Amino acid sequence: MAKNVSMPVSVYALGGLGEVGKNMYCIENEQTIIIIDAGVRFPGVEYPGIDYVIPDLTHLKNNRNKVKALVITHGHEDHIGAVHFLVKSLNIPTIYAPRLAAALIRAKFEENRISDKLPLIEYTEDTIINLDAFTISFFRVTHSIPDAFGVVFDSKEGRIVTTGDFKVDLTPIGPDINLTKMAKLGSEGVDLLLSDSTNAESEGYTPSEKNVLDALDDTFAKSPGRLIISTFSSNISRIQQICDVALRYNRKIVIVGRSMERALETSRSYGYVKIPDDMIIEANAIKNFKSNQIVIICTGSQGEPMAALSRIANGEHKDIHIAPGDTVVFSSSPIPGNGLMIDHIVNQLARCGAEVVTNSILNDIHSSGHPCKQELRLVLKLFKPTYFMPIHGEYRMLLSHSKVAQEVGIPAENCFVLDNGDVLILSKKKVKRGYHVEHGNTYIDGKDIKGLADAVMADRRILTSDGMVIVSISIDSRANDLMDTPLIIMKGVVASHSKRNVLTLTHLVEKAVKEKLQTKTSFADLKNIVRDITNNYLFELTHSKPMVIPVILTKN
Repeated sequence: MAKNVSMPVSVYALGGLGEVGKNMYCIENEQTIIIIDAGVRFPGVEYPGIDYVIPDLTHLKNNRNKVKALVITHGHEDHIGAVHFLVKSLNIPTIYAPRLAAALIRAKFEENRISDKLPLIEYTEDTIINLDAFTISFFRVTHSIPDAFGVVFDSKEGRIVTTGDFKVDLTPIGPDINLTKMAKLGSEGVDLLLSDSTNAESEGYTPSEKNVLDALDDTFAKSPGRLIISTFSSNISRIQQICDVALRYNRKIVIVGRSMERALETSRSYGYVKIPDDMIIEANAIKNFKSNQIVIICTGSQGEPMAALSRIANGEHKDIHIAPGDTVVFSSSPIPGNGLMIDHIVNQLARCGAEVVTNSILNDIHSSGHPCKQELRLVLKLFKPTYFMPIHGEYRMLLSHSKVAQEVGIPAENCFVLDNGDVLILSKKKVKRGYHVEHGNTYIDGKDIKGLADAVMADRRILTSDGMVIVSISIDSRANDLMDTPLIIMKGVVASHSKRNVLTLTHLVEKAVKEKLQTKTSFADLKNIVRDITNNYLFELTHSKPMVIPVILTKN
């Protein structure tokens, strides 16, 4: 279709609004869908047994012929962690990504046995992509990982800009944010701006990464024994800083955690992290060095039960055990919802005798990669958008960012605080609310790309809160009678601690089943009777509703 034909453009999120993580935004018109990022959200205690939460891809599957490209802004897991699930579910003609993100995606594809023939094109700040009715261009931003970019989408309907994740760091570790190009885009005219909201509730400026370097140096100087530093595996800039200070203090570096090892290997091979080979040792070689000659860099800064730091804290790592004199540093901020898991790990580490250092006013051992209010105001002033849509953040963060936009002159009616699935329509440089698209969560347990349904998650929550009851009955179907007393097994149920309660429930089930067998009945009817009797008795006894699983054994 010709580029000068008018086709209203829809903008919406399938993930990333009302939450931190799971970022996936879409630009769509009559013939084209362009996906921006494909991230995961790491689950807290509310999702038992789940490894990742990714966006529901139903809308994209239903419009698979329109999907023309995936554009990646940077290489953090909350922006690339679902790429391999996406390409297994849909035919993505081309993926555009900056150099480091492309390298991390290739490593992810190799691990998941995805063909390397999939077009994965690296872009730079000077790249221009013409795709159907859209012209796509880029501008560099600073973040906590190298090669982070904002993206510009130009069409006949108007200009859409997304900042991606960023902060305005004037003394960054790596290249500068391109404020000049951002100002130029603003002077030309931006119709709709999508901007990072993660720190929108915090006044002032996000501290520079250079501040972290000084704090790390101080921590190394004051630590008499081993240093164990936990951070995100994709926080490449932080890992380089830790390694730089380790070299200064002549400490050997131990990398622990599969995702950390993979990210570091990729980053070193592409020159983003520079460490002499002789400074890195294996975990099983720690015993050959004094405690003050070792720094361990590991995953698990969010208290994830299966991550390296949790295994170390719980005494489950074969080579590393916490000892008095160890210093453990959390070089990250808690993701909302993970506070309880982090507190548990901190207490466990302290119990083992470690000195635990977390980020605070006195310890700048972490600097966020996201902008505070003054940086948000600056970027809004540079872009001068007509319409504004805050992205990437919980609802209160989006709302705070919208208020910041109104402070700098964007009318309230032009600021749109949306939920996943809500649509904005850009037509002839005017933006209005539109329809809704199907959206939701897909819960990944292991590597099954189909994910788990909400019903399965509901069952897991019942099991974790109220427990489970198995009621087994044996029936002689010819005689229409019970062959034996029902067997009741309770797991995680308060009433199970009393033999009297189990015996009472057994008699109730036995009586009800015998009565039902005297009438014309079916297995489904018998199971319903067992469920009803068990549920009613236990709710009256404990005010809980455990999962009841009836099992019927028959003799023909």
